Amino acid sequence: MRPGKIVCIGQNYRAHIKELKSEVPSEPVIFLKPSSAQIADREEILIPPGLGRVDYEGELAVIVGRRAKNVTPKQALKHVGAAAVFNDVTARDVQSVARKAGLPWSLAKGMDTFAPMSEPTPIVEVPDLRALTVQTRLNGELRQDGRTADMIFPVEELIAYISKYMVLEPGDVIATGTPEGVGAIKGGDTVEISIKGVGRLTNPVKGP
Repeated sequence: MRPGKIVCIGQNYRAHIKELKSEVPSEPVIFLKPSSAQIADREEILIPPGLGRVDYEGELAVIVGRRAKNVTPKQALKHVGAAAVFNDVTARDVQSVARKAGLPWSLAKGMDTFAPMSEPTPIVEVPDLRALTVQTRLNGELRQDGRTADMIFPVEELIAYISKYMVLEPGDVIATGTPEGVGAIKGGDTVEISIKGVGRLTNPVKGP
């Protein structure tokens, strides 16, 4: 079943902010992906022709288990039902044009197949969410090796912040941001993202 919404967090690791030449945010940066963008492990990421650069972004995702509205950080994790590995696939050239013009990133982030996610792991089986390692390999080569301890806004703060403005329903996905090391993908590549204790996500890339 597809989630009602996919809430994504941008710029949540300082090293990633530096590599994108952005500024550290004072509040979480939120954008949405349509549920139609979601694909599963082993399914193909499809890159439309003429799109320009497309990047992988390995992330930890949490799946809402109980309705959350105006929850506190202390209450927040009680509303998490599961965790998963997520790839915030991004049409980087499209995003860059939008950012320079002060326009939304929706197209760059929300194209079909641009939200691969692993099978969720029940939260009771997942280690400390602040002590996980997010690793991304492109064609077998390690490209990202980040720690969730380095998040600017940890998971419980993200849930509390989001729930102030939009109700979180069971099944909703929150993708918590990517560490440094993002890079381009093209047709013929394979992206593998792993988080020990959470799962593994592998997707071949089809397109230019």
